[in-house]
Amino acid sequence: MYRNYIKRIFDIMGASIALVILFPIFLLLAILIRAKLGSPILFRQKRPGYKERIFTLYKLRTMTNQCNPDGSLLPDSERITKFGLFLRCTSLDELPELINIIKGDMSFIGPRPLLVKYLPLYSEQQRQRHKVRPGLSGLAQVKGRNHLSWDEKFALDLEYIKNISIWLDIKIFLLTILKVCGRKGIHSQSSITMDEFIGNNTDISPPKL
Repeated sequence: MYRNYIKRIFDIMGASIALVILFPIFLLLAILIRAKLGSPILFRQKRPGYKERIFTLYKLRTMTNQCNPDGSLLPDSERITKFGLFLRCTSLDELPELINIIKGDMSFIGPRPLLVKYLPLYSEQQRQRHKVRPGLSGLAQVKGRNHLSWDEKFALDLEYIKNISIWLDIKIFLLTILKVCGRKGIHSQSSITMDEFIGNNTDISPPKL
């Protein structure tokens, strides 16, 4: 009952209320991004969601559009600004994903939506992460975020899917607040965000919660 119906009702109500309350902050950030980074204000990217259906993810822009002489974009580490890093560290760049939640693309809690280009690289077990809507936060995010290996992230995603309940969602929600306040796990060991997934086609054993 919770997985199929109640969770979606909570998502719609919670995201709608949060969007109204946080709209002044969103408006202020939009003005600052326009002044510091230019346009567009929103970062849009295609991501696979529930049952691998592709949707457009919305985030606040955190990088410039600086390019090399050949016209290709500079590495992320060279394009992100101090203001953009602040948005990421505080997770304020995720605010527009409330729109994705209301639209039904996402949920508050679930596996984070990854890149479309990763779809062919998943093993059959890893592909099961798309049995639920992707989330604004998830078990992998509160257990280590980008400090985790890809195998650990997938294992935690599958563990969440196996044990979905209102109590687990509340636990993850509260832990997310603590993680955001502590600004932990934002960077991987070698990347400004997360290391690229190159695929391993191996099945993984989910850890115990």
